[in-house]
Amino acid sequence: MPSNTIDADGTITRDARSRYRQRAEGGAHGAFEAETKRAGGSPRAEIEVVRGPAPAEIAAVLGGESEVVIRQRRMFDGDRLVQLCNTYIPAFVAEAAPAVAQLDTGVGGIISRMADAGLAQTEVVEDVRQEPATADQASALGVEPGSLLLTITHVGSTEDGRTVEVSKHILGPGWTLRYGVPLD
Repeated sequence: MPSNTIDADGTITRDARSRYRQRAEGGAHGAFEAETKRAGGSPRAEIEVVRGPAPAEIAAVLGGESEVVIRQRRMFDGDRLVQLCNTYIPAFVAEAAPAVAQLDTGVGGIISRMADAGLAQTEVVEDVRQEPATADQASALGVEPGSLLLTITHVGSTEDGRTVEVSKHILGPGWTLRYGVPLD
């Protein structure tokens, strides 16, 4: 099965073909932990959970939902910060699956807690862009302000089309993104 790798030079190849299906592998608390361990790394995350308004562009994706649970994460391989990620979860999801607002969301992470509550993600759309680093992002990731960083905006939806998660990943230097598309 496709898997992430971490090369000797620290380059991380994120293989999206299997990352969400393997999110609980080995007792992992989400895809980042599972894939980093599988690649031989040492994953850890600093997490803060708050409730507040979603930024305008996120609220638009959430259909105008303004008050959300925000999971702010700094994600590391060992001592190296490799990405920043803010996840925005609509209030109706947090009410149905209260564990998504906890620091420790359990084996499989928030996607598994949503599924447990009947809000399984059946479609994920990820937009990958280059965006200039803000001063805070640059300071955290060790780049110059304005440096172009890869970002992934992940939108998870249920079978009936409800958006249950929007995550904005900001990747530090040294990432390769791999996607596969089945051809019928």
